Amino acid sequence: MQITSFHPPRRTLMGPGPSDVSDRVLEAMSRPTLGHLDPAFIGMMDEVKSLLQYTFQTQNELTFAVSAPGSAGMECCFANLIEPGDRVIVCQNGVFGGRMRENVERCGGTAVMVEDAWGSAVDPDKLEDALKAHPDAVLVAFVHAETSTGAQSDAKTLVQLAHQYDCLTIVDTVTSLAGTPLYVDEWGIDAIYSGSQKCLSAPPGLSPVSFNQRAADKISARTTKVQSWFLDLNLVMGYWGGEGKRAYHHTAPVNSLYGLHEALVMVQEEGLENAWARHRDNHLELRHGLEAMGIEFVVDPQHRLPQLNAIAIPEGVDDAAIRSRLLHEFDLEIGAGLGALAGKVWRIGLMGHASNLKNVEFCVSSLRAVL
Repeated sequence: MQITSFHPPRRTLMGPGPSDVSDRVLEAMSRPTLGHLDPAFIGMMDEVKSLLQYTFQTQNELTFAVSAPGSAGMECCFANLIEPGDRVIVCQNGVFGGRMRENVERCGGTAVMVEDAWGSAVDPDKLEDALKAHPDAVLVAFVHAETSTGAQSDAKTLVQLAHQYDCLTIVDTVTSLAGTPLYVDEWGIDAIYSGSQKCLSAPPGLSPVSFNQRAADKISARTTKVQSWFLDLNLVMGYWGGEGKRAYHHTAPVNSLYGLHEALVMVQEEGLENAWARHRDNHLELRHGLEAMGIEFVVDPQHRLPQLNAIAIPEGVDDAAIRSRLLHEFDLEIGAGLGALAGKVWRIGLMGHASNLKNVEFCVSSLRAVL
């Protein structure tokens, strides 16, 4: 069989990610490829770093994009900050807290689990109980915006609690960055990671991360090697660190970084506060349309993510059949439930470029048609 060029269908992506990518970002990625040590490309890397500092609301020098998806950003944080024997408190209220546990154990640490029901926020009282019970803990890890459930936890309070008990923090903001308020420096977050494909609306494949000085000091004081050569910050920052000159570490995904740069420029043009308000306003419109159809949300209003909406599948409705009809009849993608919520919920994303009133109305009318 003669294989020819691949031309994907044009979908409206309203699942849990990736989100729709604007034509501006796609055009940026089509620009001429440069060498990854080219002075012009290095100048662009400096701009990516500055734009990420703005988007994270931080002055952290250790701020850059890992050349791999958000899962690698997660592993970068855990691999660099955990040494064998470290005790780490992991808060789990969905799928991605479980992945944190996996990382702790693979780094040779011991995970102490603080568990909350899926669809609820992390309970600060449970975290404090665990901190009191394990005074030798060195880290607290939690998910700010749990993609599997659409629940948002109080990151500021959880970080403050961790610091009261002399623990550093690792925070997953894969779904929250640029979609909901996040202040890395003001909240004192020590290590944080995100992804390019959610509210930033760049293609998948890059993971913004940031580490403050406390985290950097712990990394410098390690007595064992970071278990991952590729993600070892002592090596990576020779490429991303400093201004201007770079030491070769790996061949960066040049054109993908063009796309991330353009997406971050768009965030800066809109303004973070305006982006947060847009996500909130479109969520309220979606809620109005869905509730008018009798569809219920699974997360309490005070903990709902505006950019990731978990809704209960109506009684007697075939989950997969409805999603298949939406995809094939309307070119509309929404997400299935994961883990404990599989077959029970749909996840509707209103992230980044896809968070607009036209998409809200299209999603509601399409769901009404197939239901």
